Amino acid sequence: MLLAIDIGNTNIVLGGFVDDKLSFMARIATNAQKTEDEYATKIKSVLSLHGIEKAELRGGIISSVVPPLTSIVKKAINKAYGIDCMTVAPGIKTGINLQCDSPATVGSDLICGCVAAHHIYGSPSLIVDMGTATKILLVDKNGAFCGCSIIPGVNISLKALASGTAQLPQIGLEAPKSVIGKNTVDCMRSGVVFGHASMIDGMIDRYIEELGYDLKVYATGGLAPAIVPHCKHEITYDDHLVLKGLNIIYKKNN
Repeated sequence: MLLAIDIGNTNIVLGGFVDDKLSFMARIATNAQKTEDEYATKIKSVLSLHGIEKAELRGGIISSVVPPLTSIVKKAINKAYGIDCMTVAPGIKTGINLQCDSPATVGSDLICGCVAAHHIYGSPSLIVDMGTATKILLVDKNGAFCGCSIIPGVNISLKALASGTAQLPQIGLEAPKSVIGKNTVDCMRSGVVFGHASMIDGMIDRYIEELGYDLKVYATGGLAPAIVPHCKHEITYDDHLVLKGLNIIYKKNN
C-alpha cells in the first residue's frame, strides 16, 4: 500500500492506494505546533482505526502547502512506519509542464490536481479546488499547467463576514430555499453559497471567453459539495483528485 499525504492549511488528508484503488481516506486537523512524535502517534492511531498495519505500507508521498510541517510529518511517518516519504518538490517527475512565470512557486497540491485531471479525465480542462482558498486551475490540451486564479475560500469569506460585523452570526453552509433571504441567517447563506457558486460560474465563463473554446470542468476539495451543486455549469466532482495525483506521481518516480 502507498500512503499518500496531502498537507493543507486546514486539514491533512491521508489516503492509502493499493495499485490504483483508494482503499481508505482520512482527515486530521492541521496544527503547525505539533511535534513529529505527536503526529506519529496521531497518524498511527488513524491508520489503525482503518485497519492498516505497518507491514502493508510499501512507500509514501507528501504534498504540502505548509512548509514548516513537511519535514515534521515526513519524520513522523519514518518514526512510525520506517518509511522515507517522497515529497512533491522541484525536480520530481510529474509528467506535466508548468507554463508560468515561477514554476518552483506553484503549490504541490495544484500540481497533483492537474496531474490527476490530465491522466484520468483528459485535457484541456479547468479544475476548481475548494479548500481554505478556492483555486481555479487551467490545464491545456497537452496537459500543461497554464496558470490559475486564487480566491478567498468559502470559510474565509464566511468568517470575515461574521467577525467584521457587529450583528451577523457564524453560520453553516446549508443553502437556503430561496436566493431572496427573509431572515439574517438565510440572507447570509444566500450570499455565501449562491454568491460563491455564481462566482465560479462567472470565472468559468471568463476562462472560456479568453481561450475561445469550451472546457471540461472538475471540482475537488472539502467545500466543493456545498457549492458545486448550485453552479449552472456542468462540473464533475472528484473528492480525491489530489490524492490520485500523488499516486500517479509516485509511480512515475519509481
